[in-house]
Amino acid sequence: MAGRFPGANNLDEYWANLRDGVESIASLSDEQLQAAGVSANLANDPNYVKVGAYLQGVDEFDAGFFGFNAREAQITDPQQRIYLESAWAALEHAGYQANNINGYTIGVYGGTAPNTYLANNIRTQPDFAPGTTIDPVVRVQLNIGNNPDYLSTRVAYKLNLTGPAITVQTACSTSLVAIHMACQSLMAGECDLALAGGVMVTSPQQTGYLYQQGLMLSPDGHCRPFDADARGTVFGDGVGVVVLKPLAQAIADGDCIHAVIKGSAINNDGNLKVNYTSPSVTGQAATIATAHANAGINPETITYIEAHGTGTSLGDPIEIAGLTQAFRTKTDKVGYCAIGSVKSNIGHLDAASGVAGLIKTVLALKHQQIPPSLNFDRPNPEIDFAATPFYVNTQLSPWETNGSPRLAGVSSFGFGGTNAHLILEEWNPPISPAAAALAQQSKQLLLLSAKTASALDTATANLAAHFQAHPTINLADAAYTLTTGRVGFQHRRMVVVDNVAN
Repeated sequence: MAGRFPGANNLDEYWANLRDGVESIASLSDEQLQAAGVSANLANDPNYVKVGAYLQGVDEFDAGFFGFNAREAQITDPQQRIYLESAWAALEHAGYQANNINGYTIGVYGGTAPNTYLANNIRTQPDFAPGTTIDPVVRVQLNIGNNPDYLSTRVAYKLNLTGPAITVQTACSTSLVAIHMACQSLMAGECDLALAGGVMVTSPQQTGYLYQQGLMLSPDGHCRPFDADARGTVFGDGVGVVVLKPLAQAIADGDCIHAVIKGSAINNDGNLKVNYTSPSVTGQAATIATAHANAGINPETITYIEAHGTGTSLGDPIEIAGLTQAFRTKTDKVGYCAIGSVKSNIGHLDAASGVAGLIKTVLALKHQQIPPSLNFDRPNPEIDFAATPFYVNTQLSPWETNGSPRLAGVSSFGFGGTNAHLILEEWNPPISPAAAALAQQSKQLLLLSAKTASALDTATANLAAHFQAHPTINLADAAYTLTTGRVGFQHRRMVVVDNVAN
């Protein structure tokens, strides 16, 4: 997995924030707003909400590493740049090389939020202003760098991946739909591995928004899923990418497995609802029930739901009604399944919201803890939680089990009615103490490489820090991954070690 989210530049920071109940929707000063181009008149409007859930380093990109020239990098939407970086990082995290060296067919599925970079950054420059004559070659680069169609195919080209490369666009459910489609592709044998996820980066960064009553934005800059005071959501920026592989093959190959996708489903509401953008109880219930059937599980065994949970007075009750309808086909139990929404921490990441919730849930399964859902004091009066299987989890809680594997559901629903739901199961592989002890005692060759000398030093420092943070790491596994799961570059370093302390 790989991800960058508000307040978190990596997944360790993301989990720490979730575990500790950190709200990463930040207040913005007048100076920050002015620097982002917000006029004083707008910033002083009493309905202007001065908060943002943004990423650090959006303007930073290692163009040379990915073979971009300076002009190409400049005119490429940061969403495409960041998704490319995250795809590389996710493959490394999984222990697989890009460039198709191992002979694996790797697919790419993903989507972006609407492009705001072209209008707010590129078109404001004299060379690209409307009405100017643009060099035909640059015009092609401008199109490729800013058209969402090219998100996945750019990753496939830059990383030399030969499986299907599909850009998915279903609004807020985009990234979870992409993950579902990647699973289908794997089961159909179209690829051996698949990258899937989504990204949202707005331009300019660090701006607030104008609240208007009746719309979906929060008046106070907080997202309050399922709470009586919920009045809307806050949009934020982020990216998440996961690497998927058929379970039997992953076991056979000795992969590090973080969780198992037991089943998933997608559908659309049709027009049996108030209007095009409204959610539907029937549509959501149908896709959740289908995911249960595809996973072959009874919903009574599910003990956590990562909800879509936008914190709107209309959407939250409909979501609980849809979940309850799906669960009631198999169980009458009440109050046994925790529910939460990562939007209370980081805001609504649009096309990346589903993968943000998925990664949160995977991390919760690995740590066997359920993070708190924030900003919940009393339930929305339209939700009778006492009559449902659900309760809002408001504090860090041990994820209890009755001896069977922990199961969770993840929901993501898009404007226009494309719904997605996915069932996750924890993975607890058997560990041989004797094999682990032997691996720690034998000498291992650790290999590192990079495109520049300074990058090699950084990689070395990062590896040392990782060993310090994980003193019980299996050195044989680490040596194997560094040897086979990394692309070899010109600048290289090696060291023979027999324990992590060295």
